[in-house]
Amino acid sequence: MTGTYRPRPLDTSTVVLPTDLSALQEELATNAHAVWAAQRLQDGWRYGPTRDDEAREHPCLVPYEELPDSEKDYDRRLVGETLRAVLALGYTIHPPNT
Repeated sequence: MTGTYRPRPLDTSTVVLPTDLSALQEELATNAHAVWAAQRLQDGWRYGPTRDDEAREHPCLVPYEELPDSEKDYDRRLVGETLRAVLALGYTIHPPNT
């Protein structure tokens, strides 16, 4: 790695998520955590009270509901930015037919 990488995410600064997407954002944040945790567990990690890369222990290998708010906020921000990018690219998100 040369140290010249400059991330250039889409500019979503003008995209405001409709309030009706907040439930979707929370569901997707929960799922993002589950995907991350499943991969960690598959890779041989387990729960530990502190992160220990050598022992493959991580304190966030718990259900989403048990995460500290800071970790939930990280997942929500990631998902929120993804949803804003989808909208910025011109796609629309519609609720399922109920």
